[in-house]
Amino acid sequence: MSDKIKKTDEEWRQKLSPDEYAVCRQHGTERAFTGRYWDTKTPGVYHCAGCGEALFDSDTKYDSGSGWPSFYQPLDPDSVEENRDTTHGMIRTEVHCAKCDSHLGHVFEDGPQPTGLRYCINSLSLKLHEK
Repeated sequence: MSDKIKKTDEEWRQKLSPDEYAVCRQHGTERAFTGRYWDTKTPGVYHCAGCGEALFDSDTKYDSGSGWPSFYQPLDPDSVEENRDTTHGMIRTEVHCAKCDSHLGHVFEDGPQPTGLRYCINSLSLKLHEK
């Protein structure tokens, strides 16, 4: 994606709440079953908390039982990027916003059809715009 958003650490701290900053900029994770969207069924589009980019549609959200909002695909495959994550003694695939590099969560290959993927996303990295 072109036109990446670049901000200083101080600019990110001013834009995001301390909890959003910890997740989006420091690759943190909120505790399971505590985020504002883990069980939300409200129709809408989920946008990046960092830059406002549209990332996931509620039509692809499902209850994975994980305690985090889970989606089987992004709104646009180019809106998210993936990195190998070897922290915490695990090998996972980290997902971040392609426009501003905000950490979103991880993607796993244990989701429902049609993709078989589970984008396990932190509520703190999202803002729901209702339909």
